[in-house]
Amino acid sequence: MSPDLEHQPGTGMPDDWQRIWMPERLAYIQGEGKAEGCPFCVVPQLPDDDALIVARGETAYVVLNLYPYNSGHLMVVPFRHVADYPELSAAETAEVADLTQTAMRVLRSVSGAQGFNLGMNQGIVAGAGIAAHLHQHVVPRWGGDTNFMPVIARTKVLPQLLRDTRQLLSDSWPS
Repeated sequence: MSPDLEHQPGTGMPDDWQRIWMPERLAYIQGEGKAEGCPFCVVPQLPDDDALIVARGETAYVVLNLYPYNSGHLMVVPFRHVADYPELSAAETAEVADLTQTAMRVLRSVSGAQGFNLGMNQGIVAGAGIAAHLHQHVVPRWGGDTNFMPVIARTKVLPQLLRDTRQLLSDSWPS
């Protein structure tokens, strides 16, 4: 922080946190430029190749994230349009859990994932980009998978095209 701003009212005081300001993210948070309708309701109506669907169950499906944090970033999504985890039926809850476990096994098998971030952001204030339709993120992780590129160059290096990743995972998904 520049010394002349350090003690100006409203500019904050220096502390031990390094902050990266991304004001353009506000447009995403406020929903600007998003298509009408729920993409998680539209996706299952498309062919799996076009929709990047890896697997379908009875009550939920597995799809690649269009804006992945890492290669193989999947989402497990109930077919039913439901926002809140407690609204899932017992069958939906069980299948979301089962598909998440299978996704982890397949990702370990085909990509050697060493760990995972799993999560659901429940509500806009919790960071959900599509808050109206629940979805479970399955993000594979490897030692050293983060580096300076996202911070310095605003670039995420992904070594494989989404369609190729979808085909690899789909081919390896148990029947």
